[in-house]
Amino acid sequence: MPPPDADALAHSQRLSALIREEIAAAPERAIAFSRFMELCLYAPGLGYYSAGATKFGAAGDFVTAPELGALFATCLADALAPVLGQIGAQAHLVELGGGSGACAQTLLQRLQLLDALPERYAILEPSAELRARQQARLRERLDPVLFARLQWLDRPPEAAWEGVLFANEVIDALPTSRFVSSAGEVLEEFIALAPDGTFVRQDRPADALLCAAVRQLEHHLQAPFADGYRSELLPQLPDWIQAVAGGLRRGAMLFVDYGYPRREYYLPARSDGSLRAFRRHHVVADVLAYPGLQDITASVDFTALAEAGILAGLELAGYCTQASFLIGNGLERHLREAQRQAPDQISLQRLLQQAKTLTLPEAMGERFQVMGFERGLAQQDGFGAAFLLGDLTRRL
Repeated sequence: MPPPDADALAHSQRLSALIREEIAAAPERAIAFSRFMELCLYAPGLGYYSAGATKFGAAGDFVTAPELGALFATCLADALAPVLGQIGAQAHLVELGGGSGACAQTLLQRLQLLDALPERYAILEPSAELRARQQARLRERLDPVLFARLQWLDRPPEAAWEGVLFANEVIDALPTSRFVSSAGEVLEEFIALAPDGTFVRQDRPADALLCAAVRQLEHHLQAPFADGYRSELLPQLPDWIQAVAGGLRRGAMLFVDYGYPRREYYLPARSDGSLRAFRRHHVVADVLAYPGLQDITASVDFTALAEAGILAGLELAGYCTQASFLIGNGLERHLREAQRQAPDQISLQRLLQQAKTLTLPEAMGERFQVMGFERGLAQQDGFGAAFLLGDLTRRL
């Protein structure tokens, strides 16, 4: 992997300087890793998701399911259409983090064919640069009638609303706390400065919230963590779910991400957690390197996600692998239809590769998992039908 070019390196150095200033001003000359991750990803104008570099696709650092082609979002539309249809003309669809806009494009076009268009399709996008790219793409590729249904949000809807909230690869980018078990005590990972100004890890006594969260994990796992065991957790996840749900009065929420149920997440063999970074389609072990130029991410504890949703007053509708979800919502049928319309052999091969990447266990099929919640839906038309194939809630 080549080193960053001069402009990218200068950008990273500006963000590094900002982080150093915050560390130097901190009472203990260190900041929690969660704060370091937050600055690396979201510092205004400088963080990875706030700045202008290409993130998605072959020219970026990673590929998400909607960027592979239309199959993922087409199946997603088929899963969401019954919920939107039950709610009716006033339904809204809220997407957290719109990526390149590819998912919104396919969803709106497919929902139009299914006669299940939401009154409003809202994209909550904190990055001004990504928002501009989404708007340009969707204005160019959508019928003006569909484009008119779009709006961009700075924060989750606070007023009462009905519809569906969808997030693909969002929770893995929430700034995570890092803990380590040491001689029966809970320590938290902080970031400090070495004498030469480079970023270094330090373990310090955890606060009461993180201590309680780790002890709750040990209670659930029915065993204490071994000495030196290090991992991640999101004690703020229930508050975050409550915030993004906002005033959702009736409808569903759907999350797609990579991760595990709790007992698999905290296996003894996974003794350094799941934290990693991505740059130019390479996994980078050094998450402290090149702030602002690489995505920092941690896998999702889906048991914690289920608990957070239930705590927010939602009902768990289902949990399964991405492969099961897509196949259960028409992937084979949509693939056959796309193959019939393919103009040449190259297009056919690309479609097959897209389907394989989405579903094969060693690709996205099992590494990515899907969890749905619902609130106030009629039982016979509930969201659970989207999870009938391969439901894994027993593993939570």
